[in-house]
Amino acid sequence: MAGTGGGRPSVFPTLLYADAKAAIRQLTEAFGFTELSVYEGEDGSVVHAELVQGNGAVMLGSRGRGGVFDTAMKGAGPAGVYVVVDDVDAHHRRAVAQGAEILAPPADQDYGSRDYTARDLEGNVWSFGTYAPETGA
Repeated sequence: MAGTGGGRPSVFPTLLYADAKAAIRQLTEAFGFTELSVYEGEDGSVVHAELVQGNGAVMLGSRGRGGVFDTAMKGAGPAGVYVVVDDVDAHHRRAVAQGAEILAPPADQDYGSRDYTARDLEGNVWSFGTYAPETGA
């Protein structure tokens, strides 16, 4: 099956932001993502960006650039993304120090995870926790 080898993720949450540059700053500074690539248009908007966390990644860009995806996402509400992290409490402290809106503090869950939930600058909900299900891939 294509996209399952070489340690590459095969599923990428993809988000559009009114201010993609601010989103990239928050995701890297508060939530610990690393920029893999950022491509800007002539107008300075983010055409496409890829940010990594562990062995996963998200793609994002600026709203209002046109095209099929932008048109399909017009008026779309916020999305929810779950990210596996090793140390939930340290990750939470970093997010708090950077001023992230915390919706639920770190807590142990009945299914064995420890996690917390935050909201980004444009309303997307990010959960960070230790639960990492085996996918069989």
